Amino acid sequence: MRTLLAVDGGNSKTDVCLVAEDGTVLATGRGAGFEPQSAGVPAAIDVIGEIVGRMLPGARAPYADHIAAYVAGADLPIEEERLRAEILGRGYSGSVVVGNDTFALLRSGSSAPWGAAVVCGAGINAVAVAPDGRVARFPALGRLSGDWGGGYGLAEEALWHAARAEDGRGPATGLAAAVREVFGTRTVEEAVVAFHFGELPLARLHELVEPLLAVAAAGDPVSRSVVERLAEEVTLLGTVAMRRVGLLDSPCEVVLGGGVLTARDPLLSGLIESGYAAAAPHAVLIVTELPPIVGAALHGLDHLQAPPEALARLRGHFQHAPAGHA
Repeated sequence: MRTLLAVDGGNSKTDVCLVAEDGTVLATGRGAGFEPQSAGVPAAIDVIGEIVGRMLPGARAPYADHIAAYVAGADLPIEEERLRAEILGRGYSGSVVVGNDTFALLRSGSSAPWGAAVVCGAGINAVAVAPDGRVARFPALGRLSGDWGGGYGLAEEALWHAARAEDGRGPATGLAAAVREVFGTRTVEEAVVAFHFGELPLARLHELVEPLLAVAAAGDPVSRSVVERLAEEVTLLGTVAMRRVGLLDSPCEVVLGGGVLTARDPLLSGLIESGYAAAAPHAVLIVTELPPIVGAALHGLDHLQAPPEALARLRGHFQHAPAGHA
């Protein structure tokens, strides 16, 4: 029986799963974040090799008949190809497909291989795939390519508004108190200076996302404006992607994923639902409960032309797995 190695490479962690052609999960592993854009392509692929080494002690390449890797940092087709070439060059498998992690999100949450997906985790991105295979995607290179949002972007906005509220350049907001509480500082400026000198690592900025949502829910107009803008972006990304491949005027599943969206904040979720109801009334919103590694593995089983029962077996494994299980 043939096997596939599925890879879900995220900014904070990388999940790897060895799956048999009949959908049986043979082994799983988790390791460091997948960061080809900052650490380089070889270092990113090293992460996969390190996980497989722990997951399959004593195993030698090739590790599977096919590798399906859906990863962060593969925002452009040329980046996908560079990662694919590195994996092939190491002999991990003779058959490799590399795609952006939004494709895995779509496949994990949708009932068919087509539809749309919007991810809002550390960053934000979207994709749409038509039944005929046409694809709409975005460069997702941050502000350089017109992006706004994601957990990091939200946290920056929260700190920006808090700083301006404290020094008088902006309106008063509960975000100032939230910043002081989260980082244990006497003032917002003290937190800003600590970030500037590296006394507070930038990774901690993400801790402001949950307080931002809470302050917005309590009625703070400044933080609510940030949440409203995020809902607009999530709606825009999905509807524009659907329009580009002709999915806007017919029923279409839109899978929402990433930590910010799967938290199901009532205010944010309600605003997103209202946005899609107005701009894409045929859209069916799905907040997936399955991890993206499932989408990568399903893509791999599709490549192997596995039967429907294999796909169901794979989904069933992860539906019954403990929370956090890779």
